[in-house]
Amino acid sequence: MSTEHVDETVEELSEPAGNGAVNRLEEEGDVAADYLEELLDIADIDGDIDIEVRSGRTYISVVSEEGDDSGLQSLVGHDGEVLEALQELTRLSVLTATDSRSRLVLDISGYRRERSEELHRIAEDAVSRAKTSGKDIALAPMSAYERKIVHDAVAELGLVSESEGEGAGRHIVVSLPDA
Repeated sequence: MSTEHVDETVEELSEPAGNGAVNRLEEEGDVAADYLEELLDIADIDGDIDIEVRSGRTYISVVSEEGDDSGLQSLVGHDGEVLEALQELTRLSVLTATDSRSRLVLDISGYRRERSEELHRIAEDAVSRAKTSGKDIALAPMSAYERKIVHDAVAELGLVSESEGEGAGRHIVVSLPDA
């Protein structure tokens, strides 16, 4: 298994702390990468780990080394459930090592990128249906991370959305803006 730490790029940070925030996010990425490298070794799964710091968050990507991502797919699971759990475990490892809560985002084999594109299509469809029908459109339940992507997409398209429900049933309702 090989681990590759790509250039850790830094774009606009949402925290005004400047270099201190950047150093904290870089440390977060290093701790997360070490944790994931050990996990991949234990599971005997090959993958490269890329770290990127942007927009005040650390993004960790695990990608296949040779184009064969069958082993990595088991770390994504059905509807990303295993990926969500691994992200939380990785955040806990960062918390344990740094005494600081992490908002890092973990992606495996491009699942989150592909899901983000799908969520944008779902948002566009919901906006179109709301405009056509004039009625509120309720979407299927999704994770907090996915709801954030949909909320942002709906807002960009000029409609409003809000989350409703509790726990695993929490979902988004898209509606026309109040006149």
